[in-house]
Amino acid sequence: MAELLEVAGVSKTFPGVRALSDMRLELRAGEVLALVGENGAGKSTLMKLLSGIYTADTGSFQLAGEPLEITGPRQAMELGISIIHQEFNLVPHLTVAQNIFIGREPRRFGVLLDERRLVRDARELIERANLPLDPGAVVGGLTVANQQMVEIAKALSRDPRVLIMDEPTAALSDAEVAALHELIRGFVRPGTGVIYISHRMEEIRRIADRVTVIRDGQYIDTVDIDTSTTREIISMMVGRTIDGGAGPAGVRDDREVILEVTGLSTRSLLKDVSFDLRAGEILGLAGLMGAGRTETARAIVGADPVDAGTISLRGRPIRIAHPADAVRHGIGYLSEDRKRYGLLLDKDVKANIVLAALRNRFTTAGFVNDRAARADAARHVDSLRIKTPSLDQTAKFLSGGNQQKVVIARWLARDCDILIFDEPTRGIDVGAKEEIYQLLNELAEQGKSIIMISSELPEVLRMSHRVVVMSEGRVTRILTAAEATQESIMHYATLRPDENVDDAVELGLDPVELGLEQAEGEQS
Repeated sequence: MAELLEVAGVSKTFPGVRALSDMRLELRAGEVLALVGENGAGKSTLMKLLSGIYTADTGSFQLAGEPLEITGPRQAMELGISIIHQEFNLVPHLTVAQNIFIGREPRRFGVLLDERRLVRDARELIERANLPLDPGAVVGGLTVANQQMVEIAKALSRDPRVLIMDEPTAALSDAEVAALHELIRGFVRPGTGVIYISHRMEEIRRIADRVTVIRDGQYIDTVDIDTSTTREIISMMVGRTIDGGAGPAGVRDDREVILEVTGLSTRSLLKDVSFDLRAGEILGLAGLMGAGRTETARAIVGADPVDAGTISLRGRPIRIAHPADAVRHGIGYLSEDRKRYGLLLDKDVKANIVLAALRNRFTTAGFVNDRAARADAARHVDSLRIKTPSLDQTAKFLSGGNQQKVVIARWLARDCDILIFDEPTRGIDVGAKEEIYQLLNELAEQGKSIIMISSELPEVLRMSHRVVVMSEGRVTRILTAAEATQESIMHYATLRPDENVDDAVELGLDPVELGLEQAEGEQS
């Protein structure tokens, strides 16, 4: 296949940091090229060069054999290079149609906004791309997954030749990932190509033709996906061999029950959710998107209202009506969206770490003991191996893995015994994942009790002492580490007891109480 885009000898330096050095990349026409590397490897810098956000210090670019000089984002889009950033660039109070064509709205007589044509053009694009979107829906009210779809529609509306996708599936379910991959295959043709950035190796193997690996700002190699193993690619990424086949550490069945959830129900989704968490245990919560895993965590910590059920801590019922109540009981929640709910991005590392403990540990008579706060933050930075130039570094400039560690440090500073991790490695590279896994195991060894919600089954199987499987707001099975396999988890994650009589019977539920037999009788 002919080369569509070529990057040769490109370097980029920021004050004190050499982000890229003699970088290479070749995208062929009609292919999907995966770009992989650890956080901080230079992927984002390279993409910002291609999309005109940064300019290169040295090196050259070519598009379809012609020299390419990119002076800004608008020119890059006019040349046919569109990028879908991991961080959404949407206006929440505008509709889907308005976001898709923002800055390029159709106008009558060159002045008046043609709202009817705007909606029509958006609907045609959405239908052509087979996206589950309503052109008139307000973007701020959409799920994260559908907001991602709006970003994709916005990029496709420019009819690009090169489409760059940065972690496009981070917030998507398996079904939505499959739909996105179909969309990509439909987009790729002899005159177009896709650069696909992802940490999910199983996805890369399904969608990519070749893989380019970069490390520490330098080009390492480009390999055909069909002739390379996942382990070989990961080893090139991190410069060392990583054991992806390890199982959970420290599995025992004689641990003391610390937290017990019984009959937890909410008006919106949860139905009679019951399980227990033991001392020093990592308890996995598995299920498909919409199963109720995050909703369960939010209900436990008082972020969402509960209609029924009890929560007991060390055998005594407790009342949690607000997240502050959960913190007082030593329960810390690390949200799946750490940048929105977990971190103060514009504050420094120290402020983020001591935030939850500021009032009860570092404040006396209204005065903050800054020296003690700094010392405690420094201790956690050291113990969690947080890579930061100083405690005064702004949190938004840390890598994803180190941002996650800062959130963990916050709850350790507050001395929480129960930690709920919601998608702890989302958006984190392979090497940083290993550090998070090691950290979780160390915390469990120290006696901390951990609930880990993850959409990645290999991660669930590797880390969990037991696995709570959920579907449609119900616990469908609690599996021991010995019982848990990808097949067993997926079996219980796909049961539909509120819709299928056989599934209800398998779970020991009464189909009559669920209204299933009556519904079947009416249909017959």
